[in-house]
Amino acid sequence: MNPKDVVYESPLHGYQGDRVPQAQKVLPAGLTLCISREAGARGGTIARKVGDLLGWQVFAQDSIDYLLQQENARQQLETELSISSQDWLAEQRKRLEGQRWPSEDAKTLVDLLLVIAARGEAVIVGRGAGFLLPPQSTIHVRIVAPFPDRVAWLAQLLRLTQQQAEEEVQARDRRRARFLSQVFGQEAADPTRYDAVLNSSRLGVEACAQILGWMVRTRQALTAWASDREALLPDSGLWERPS
Repeated sequence: MNPKDVVYESPLHGYQGDRVPQAQKVLPAGLTLCISREAGARGGTIARKVGDLLGWQVFAQDSIDYLLQQENARQQLETELSISSQDWLAEQRKRLEGQRWPSEDAKTLVDLLLVIAARGEAVIVGRGAGFLLPPQSTIHVRIVAPFPDRVAWLAQLLRLTQQQAEEEVQARDRRRARFLSQVFGQEAADPTRYDAVLNSSRLGVEACAQILGWMVRTRQALTAWASDREALLPDSGLWERPS
């Protein structure tokens, strides 16, 4: 055998040669929880509850729509980012360079979601955020419920008849599915795109929020986060907010 053809590997034990230090990962300021939901499955209610449990800001329809309309507010969010978070944001923008979005509004939305994620410790409801953001710093879940339960909830919430509620649930599901397909080329019904799928009818709103909070805290504890950020389970209880 020609010695030039031999591939020498570093030994598993003892001296392993001079190691080249790995570049430190660029990370956002914290994790982001993205909640996808079927219409009427109470995903928004669950998001607010888990936001209260974690002490995280919730970005739902009203707040996201406001930020999309106010460029100054979006710029303010970005100027408040730390240096490392700005580096992460720049890396994500570079990752998406050349991506063709269906409209300028979609492009603005994508950039807003990146800024929110760079801030970290945020709950984002809908808008396909979980399909956009990298899984290394994102927990992506979907809230589902049986169709009759979703219809009953929406009928009560919006004071609709049974038929009106059925049509509204179906219309909302279609709009959300069309949005995901047009902007991100994804299907909401694909369970492999999520870290977890929770049935709010079986579990209840409170249990869903507790499970999501546990997922976040566990992920924080198991993730090798930036050295200057502590991400451990609180010693005095799972739901104690970190100081």
